[in-house]
Amino acid sequence: MIGLVETTAKILIVDDEERIRKLLNLYLVKEGYKTEEVANGDIALKLILAKDYDLVLLDIMLPGIDGMEIIKEVRKVKETPIIMISARGEEIHRVEGFQVGADDYIVKPFSPREVMLRVNALLKRTKVYHSEPEIITFSELEIHPDSRLVLAAGEPLVLTPKEFDLILYMVRNPERVFTREMLLKEVWRYDHFGDLRTVDTHVKRLREKFQKQSSQAAKMIVTVWGTGYKFSPVRGE
Repeated sequence: MIGLVETTAKILIVDDEERIRKLLNLYLVKEGYKTEEVANGDIALKLILAKDYDLVLLDIMLPGIDGMEIIKEVRKVKETPIIMISARGEEIHRVEGFQVGADDYIVKPFSPREVMLRVNALLKRTKVYHSEPEIITFSELEIHPDSRLVLAAGEPLVLTPKEFDLILYMVRNPERVFTREMLLKEVWRYDHFGDLRTVDTHVKRLREKFQKQSSQAAKMIVTVWGTGYKFSPVRGE
């Protein structure tokens, strides 16, 4: 098999030719994907807006609303990965497809193997393979990067966006000593200018918020005198 066989990624196949739908379905199911099929543009749009598909294989010429219009409507509210499949192979049509928001464009007649390779590549880029979300845990401190959630002793903390960015950056580099200038550059994106007290203020607030829930978590943010700060999970043990 070309890709991962135990993925739970769900793919919608939209094409008015039953032969094309069945062919794509055969290969996708063989790869371990879950699939749905639809032949009408109006129905396809309703399904894409109502459900959370991991990827859509979309023909341009359809009964009802066409593929280009479907993408335009979807892109108003969703970033669902979409691969267009069309008999229109001219550059002007490919460019139009990308302009309205398609992620890839395949011209008919196509090689099913090529379609699978492109499907796998796009899903890999968009990280939709079935996997556990990243969780970073140190003693009583737990950080969920995807949901931007921080727990101290099991209790959620209310952090500002920059406070979260700061602690996430530090926990991903445990025991590394950062100067204030380094943190301003990496977290605040200040290359040349910035008030160094900004870092001190955010570190102080993080410690105070951690301390209310867990003294162990608060101890993990360590001041390195004369230099800056580091995240040391050993201090919280």
